[in-house]
Amino acid sequence: MEDDKKRLLGVFDGEEPLVQAFRKFKQENVEISDVFTPFPIHEVLENHGKKTRIITVSWFYGFFAAAAVLAFLYYTAVIDWPLNYGGKPSSAFPSFIVITLILTIFSVTILSLFTFSARARIWPNVGKPVCHEGATDDKFVIMFDTEKVDAEKVKQLLKDLGAVEIIEKQDSETPIV
Repeated sequence: MEDDKKRLLGVFDGEEPLVQAFRKFKQENVEISDVFTPFPIHEVLENHGKKTRIITVSWFYGFFAAAAVLAFLYYTAVIDWPLNYGGKPSSAFPSFIVITLILTIFSVTILSLFTFSARARIWPNVGKPVCHEGATDDKFVIMFDTEKVDAEKVKQLLKDLGAVEIIEKQDSETPIV
């Protein structure tokens, strides 16, 4: 396998030891490949350096969904099938607001879900590798790519910082769940 990389995993029992290790590795300029935790840790998310554009994409989805809904409502109520209700104007914009908000929120939600799923390559019947079984339960894992870091230095730092397990494995050894 050509993408079979060697990884180094440091496993911690709690959030605080992981955050302390994360800070130490950032101070030492050691490149962290990824961090796996059972719940989001905001300091790690903010300082990891991996930024997402899903917020910007969602804003554009909302903008274009609102424009499309308003255009559709205007077309159907004013141009295609205008109805006269007691002399009220056909293009009563306030009556369009509620349905526009609801359909915009619905569109942003569905399109963002599909965008996230496509970017993360998450869809039915596709297994994803799990680096450590406890990462989804009660363990906190820091992953390093051994080609980009000094493995011995990282192992020593992990021991000093209180890692309960230090695992070295190939990507091909990672179970697919």
